[in-house]
Amino acid sequence: MSKVEVGLTGAKETLLATLYGRALDARRSRPILGDTMSADAVDRIDYDFGRMKVDARVAASVAVRAKYFDTLTAAFLTQFDTATVVHLAAGLDTRVWRVAPRPGIHWYDVDFPEVIELRRRLFPSRDDYHLIGASVTDDGWLEAIPADRPTLILAEGLTMYLRPEAGHELLRRLTSHFAEGTIAFDAFNSLGIRMQKLNPAVRGSGATLYWGIDDPRELEWVNPKLHLVEAVSALYEPGAAELPLSSRIFAKLVWPIPAFRTLGQYLRYEFTR
Repeated sequence: MSKVEVGLTGAKETLLATLYGRALDARRSRPILGDTMSADAVDRIDYDFGRMKVDARVAASVAVRAKYFDTLTAAFLTQFDTATVVHLAAGLDTRVWRVAPRPGIHWYDVDFPEVIELRRRLFPSRDDYHLIGASVTDDGWLEAIPADRPTLILAEGLTMYLRPEAGHELLRRLTSHFAEGTIAFDAFNSLGIRMQKLNPAVRGSGATLYWGIDDPRELEWVNPKLHLVEAVSALYEPGAAELPLSSRIFAKLVWPIPAFRTLGQYLRYEFTR
């Protein structure tokens, strides 16, 4: 089988780092996520994954984050007979197959057209599963998604690549389009943005991070439709117990320092019209 070529640069290229992280985890004797589809995709792609410097520690962090949002998604879907999932900046994430939503759940993966084309070449189709090729900050793509069902909007690994004003506008458009739902994403604080060159994926791709969220309630002030439900530090959420010993020691050492304690967070908001 011929290899699939990629020509992604900058922020788009970082999706290859997270894909590789999930693949490395899947190849462990005791994986955290066990995403074998990602491992298979890595084998099919013509790319030097070594340039991203994703090691076992980084791979574990990628897997723990993915597992957190998988669990959140599965829990949301148990509440409704029919619902919509919108996965923003989906990259090459295989969440729709890991969660395996039942009939009646409509799932939309959104990313740049060249990323969506790459997804089509690597992954199979499935019922009630839709691909939208567009920048999430563009106008118009939301019109393709029905707005009358409870909706879960996921944005894993996205917000930090947006400028704050673009992030605020995206959230405003989402909460204006859908009748009700949940928005969940991860975010860095301003210290995390300043430390971005320590991030292997950012350094390896030459991407730039812009938006740090120090106070999760900032978004309630900017968008009164949003109600903060949960703000969890990535270092201390229950799944972080599966991180390597070095990461767990780091978490204990920085606990007294708020800026390090909230370096990366998982945020969840509910909204209604």
